[in-house]
Order: sequence, then C-alpha cells, then structure tokens
Amino acid sequence: MENQEIILQNQFIEYANNSMEKISANDTPRVKQLREEALKRFIDKGFPTKKMEKWRNSRMIECVNENYNLDSIENKHHDFCCVIQNLDTEVVTLTNGMFSEDESLRTLKDGIVIGSSRKAMQQYPELFEKYFGTCNVNDANGFYDINTALWQDGFFIYAPKNAVAEKPIQIIKIIDDDKNPFIQTRNLIILEANSQLQIIDCDDSIKEQSSFVNSYSEIIIGENAQLDNYKLQNLNDNSSLLNTNTAKQMSNSRLQTHTISFNGGKIRNNIFVDIDGEGAECNLYGLYLVDKKQHVDNQIKVNHNVPNCNSNEKFKGILDNEATAVFNGHVYVAPNAQKTNAYQNNSNIVLTDRAKINTMPFLEIYADDVKCSHGSSIGQLDQEAMFYMQQRGISKENARMLLMYAFAADISNNIGIEALRERIDDMIKRRLKGELSCCENCVFQCSTPKEYDFKIDLSKI
Repeated sequence: MENQEIILQNQFIEYANNSMEKISANDTPRVKQLREEALKRFIDKGFPTKKMEKWRNSRMIECVNENYNLDSIENKHHDFCCVIQNLDTEVVTLTNGMFSEDESLRTLKDGIVIGSSRKAMQQYPELFEKYFGTCNVNDANGFYDINTALWQDGFFIYAPKNAVAEKPIQIIKIIDDDKNPFIQTRNLIILEANSQLQIIDCDDSIKEQSSFVNSYSEIIIGENAQLDNYKLQNLNDNSSLLNTNTAKQMSNSRLQTHTISFNGGKIRNNIFVDIDGEGAECNLYGLYLVDKKQHVDNQIKVNHNVPNCNSNEKFKGILDNEATAVFNGHVYVAPNAQKTNAYQNNSNIVLTDRAKINTMPFLEIYADDVKCSHGSSIGQLDQEAMFYMQQRGISKENARMLLMYAFAADISNNIGIEALRERIDDMIKRRLKGELSCCENCVFQCSTPKEYDFKIDLSKI
C-alpha cells in the first residue's frame, strides 16, 4: 500500500475512534454490531488496491490520496430543483449527505415512508433489525467497510404490502462544500409483497470543489413487488462517486434500473443483484457519456440462485478526448438454477485514439438447462453511414450527432416514465451538441452550452 493510502487509512481510523460513540448513539443492536465488525475489517485490510482484480482498472484508488474532510457537514438550504415537465414527483433532498430536520421523514399514501435513514432507524428499529445488512455484499472491500462503520445518514424508503406509490419518488443529492468532503451515505429501500415504486435518484454538485461520495444502498424486493430505479449522475470533474446498489429479489418480483452518467470526474457504479425467488426478473440498463479525463467504471454482478428466472444487462458508452471507462459484467448461475435466461451486452464508441475502454463480460454457469449469452464491442462511428448521410445533404456535424444519438437512445428508449424519458433524451442531445463537453452549470437546468446550426430537428427523431 502506498504511503498516502496508509495516511488516509490512519486518518479514518483516528476519526472513527474519536467519533464512533457519537455516530452510533442511536443505533439498533444489529447496526451497532455491523459497525464494529466493519471497522475491525477496515483496520486489518484498509482500502482496496490495484492488485485486486476488480480494482485493477479503477481510478477510484487514486482518489484516496486527496486531503478529504471526514467531519459531518452542515446541511445547507438550497432552492435547487430539478423540474421535469409534465412529471409530478415526491421530492426528498440531501445536501452533503445529510437531511435537514424539517424534511427528515414523512409518510405518504398507503403507508409509504420516505426520508432520512438516520431518523428511520430511530422510528422504525424493527425494520432495521430485520433488513439492514442482509443483502449480499458480493465485493466486500475497504470502501464498504468504512461506509458501514461511519455512515451518519442517507435515504430510507419503505413500501408496505400492497402499497403502490401514486407518484415517482425523486431523490436529489447535492454536494455543496468548499472543504473537500468525504461523504458516507447509507440507504435502505424495502418493498414488501405486491408493492410498486418508481425512484429517480439524482447526484449533482453545485461548485467545482473536490469531493468523494461513498454511497451504499440495500434494496429488498418482496414477492410480486416491482421497482423501477433511475439513477442520474451529473457531477463536476473534481468529484469522485462510488455508488453501490445491492438488491435481493424474491419470487415473481421485477427490478429495472437505469444508470446514466452524464458527467463526473471519477465514477464507479457497483450493481449487485441476488435473485432468490423463482419467476423473478431483472433488467439492468446503463449509459455513460464521458470526455476530457473523466472515468466511469460499471461493475455488475447478477447471481441466479434459483431456477426459472430472467436477467438482462445492456450498457452503452461514448468516450471522447482522453476519457476512460470500465465494464465488468458477471452472471453467476447456481447448479440448481435451471431454466435460467441471462443476457449481457456492452457496446462502446470511442471518438479518439486516446479514449480507452476495458470491457469484460463474464458468464459463470453451473447448470446445464439454461439460455445465456454475452458480448461486447468497441468501435468508432460508422464511416459508411456518415458518407451516406453526407451524400444526401446532411452536414458532417449533424451526421455525427444523429449516429451518436441513435446509439444512446437504444438505452433511453427503455425508460418507462414518458416524461422522464423525454427529459433524459433532451439531456443526451444537449450533451452531444457540446461534443460531449459539459457547460459550467448543471445540464439539468442550463441552456444548450454550444449552438449548432442544425438542418435536422433532433427533437423529432
């Protein structure tokens, strides 16, 4: 381990020793036990290194050399909003990883509870004792351990049996601090039998400050329950985001996720799904649009632990300048998981010879009555298609834009909320109009950063 990593590890250990009593004051017995166990593992193993296979191509390790502030940060009031036309949502906001006291927890129709995980642990200790720490970690490492040991807040969503949310739940997480915050958020999402939720999860930053967000979510999807989870990432180039979602699916449940990375300095998305009930289905979609020296790493693992289940992974990326990306997809089929259907695909367009992608789709199958496939591709824009369009009077710039948009829309077309799909399509077009560069302000709210004289109306394609 490098000296700087040792220094930061010791900084975390010292902070834990000085702050653990305060942090764990209102813990349930299970949460307190898991904190103690995680801290012991972190002291023993520290942060993951590039010697580990899953971290070999990840730049998250480089970020631990930064001088981060570990203290909890004041929740600043913001008038920030993400307005999606023709879409009404239930909105909760975290600033610097914390909820304000006045919106910490509230109950919606059918008993659905949303808000602060810290407050929920105090008001619903039985749920935390039953569900917290029950999802399979899959990739246990120092980042997971330090999150479990030191988390102070995050979001909590609970849907009791037969509850169907009237509106999508929109989670807006804002980073706004000048002290290089290292933020630990711990999230718990519980869908009991026959419930249905739509969640829009947005990561944003206000300033150009350096930050590291280490976010870990546990998602329990009960029998016949259905979750649509949309994660939108738009952070500055000095930010680092480690986002881990672990899900457990019961029989006949449905999970669909969209992970869309518009901007961010260094992003790693860990998505781990355990299919534990027959008849369950999960569809995992992803899109990353990166340029400059941005880095996006998508680590996906789906465990088919029982028979008669379906999974589908489809991730696409466009890389410009010196951007880098990683896709590591892993499908595991247990010996008794017969009649499994599992599909996996990763496709990429690199616009320069300096952009790089490491793609590693992987199948691990121990059953013999299955239908499984995987594939990956890396290429440039189709020059024949470019020539064809230019021969018909379409400018080179517009031809490039059309091809890139068609490539990206293959992911966004799967979004089940029409108003959100239209919004994301617009954001994709804005990102591409700037040749994949981001304007100074949030693309969720700004005007087009760079104007082109389009002879083709992209809003109609």
